[in-house]
Amino acid sequence: MSNGHAPATTPEPRSTLVVTAHAGDFVWRAGGAIALAAARGEKVTIACLTFGERGESAKAWREGRKLDEIKAIRRDEAERAAAVLGADVRFFDAGDYPLVESAELTDRLVTVYRDTQPDVVLTHPVDDPYNGDHPAANRMALQARVLAQAIGYPGEGEIIGAPPVFYFEPHQPEMSGFKPEVLLDITEVWDTKREAMECLGAQQHLWAYYTDLAVRRGVQLKRNAGPNLGLAHNTMAEAYMRPYPQIAKELA
Repeated sequence: MSNGHAPATTPEPRSTLVVTAHAGDFVWRAGGAIALAAARGEKVTIACLTFGERGESAKAWREGRKLDEIKAIRRDEAERAAAVLGADVRFFDAGDYPLVESAELTDRLVTVYRDTQPDVVLTHPVDDPYNGDHPAANRMALQARVLAQAIGYPGEGEIIGAPPVFYFEPHQPEMSGFKPEVLLDITEVWDTKREAMECLGAQQHLWAYYTDLAVRRGVQLKRNAGPNLGLAHNTMAEAYMRPYPQIAKELA
């Protein structure tokens, strides 16, 4: 018998979209943010534009592997890493070194935006003089975000809002104009990120580098947070930049 009240509805979980150039990028740069979101029950989708088969798989090439075999290796690594982090990964297989921007590829990203309706977007920063694929991914990610908001842009799915964008840290931050504006405490999921990193055997040389980076960013986080927040002695962190203004009703 009805009591006259409308049935309670379960709100949709928050959604995070990660647009990444290569199969390993989302792990090194944003694995902590992904794991934190997934641990909160949020939906995380990774749009992986390439497998990094040509430019970021030197070990496999030295072993004499063929192109299709290398793609399969990197796909398997990325799928296992995404599963560890709690995310869904979609592969575009657009080809790296170079990753060529195109209207068709941007349109495919628009479809992902409208399908996932992200509350937050993570992607590469604007500049990276060491790897042109990363800025290319950035430009397409931002362009697709704008197009996905436009009611007149053709394609399936509902238009999106204006999700905030966070740029994750490049490998050479000092040379890429990267300034850590947001320090994210990933201590509680560090072991998960490290496990995901260890799925990437093709880039094993980066395991120690990104562990050390998390330690350094953790030190910076504690210094900026002050002594009274009860942060762990071994705080681990990731750094991000914001290309758009933060929206707030009070300053904090």
